[in-house]
Amino acid sequence: MPDRPELPPARSLASLYSSPAQRHGLAALTALEREIGASLRRGIDHQVAHTRLAWWREECGRTAGGHATHPLTRELSVLFAPLQSSPLAGLAGLVDTAVWDLSCAIFNTRRELTAYCERWNAAVVAPLVQLAAPDAPTARTQPLGVKLREIELLVALGEDARLGRLRLPLDELEAAGVAPESLARPPWPHALAVLLSHRHRQLRAALADTVDTLPAGPRRALRGLIVWVSLACSASARAEARLPAESPPRDHQGPLDGWRAWRAARRVDLQRPMGRRSAPPQAGSG
Repeated sequence: MPDRPELPPARSLASLYSSPAQRHGLAALTALEREIGASLRRGIDHQVAHTRLAWWREECGRTAGGHATHPLTRELSVLFAPLQSSPLAGLAGLVDTAVWDLSCAIFNTRRELTAYCERWNAAVVAPLVQLAAPDAPTARTQPLGVKLREIELLVALGEDARLGRLRLPLDELEAAGVAPESLARPPWPHALAVLLSHRHRQLRAALADTVDTLPAGPRRALRGLIVWVSLACSASARAEARLPAESPPRDHQGPLDGWRAWRAARRVDLQRPMGRRSAPPQAGSG
């Protein structure tokens, strides 16, 4: 297996509660996501970045067709080879989202934002679901990855805005009377804080409902992914509690997040509901 950086904290804890096959799949997909995302690093010539992304799009197509050439995509091909379906067919979604971010394209509507999150889900979460629970109905599991990605975008809203990436639909900002440029300059105006609070709560409730309605078998098989979702919801609640201020970059809480991950995994093992997490936690609470 190629050497690679450590997983981000939430994914590392998700990996801890995943099966060995899922653990390897998550590590390889994260490494590929980083490799493709390297085209967005500051200082890279714009044309070079587009050339790199064009090559990766071709490589994702080769991988989906069973002809991978890069060490990471070859590793993924081996990991997912036992599956009868085509779990890597959406791998180019990582290129789609990278191209979108490179161009600093704006989401004019929620439909466009959802499509962005769907591309990421098809590349990262959907293959992991196929690996863990191949019989789980897609309609039940797709919202996990799509809404997980949107929550992560909301938590990093200010940092991304300063890079020119607006993670809220333009029509919703206009309806709320919020200037798009204000996203990069927290503390945010009251109207934006209200909009963000409402969306954080919507996403946490939707994720909890999705997890709680999964059949027992797929739910147990997806324990690692559910840990990841639970940690994202905790970060979302903390971000909401800080409004109108933004969350600090890479808001992780070390041992406390480890405890939250254990609790989430325990709830899966005992078939207990995830909980709606509709209100932000009080200071000092877990």
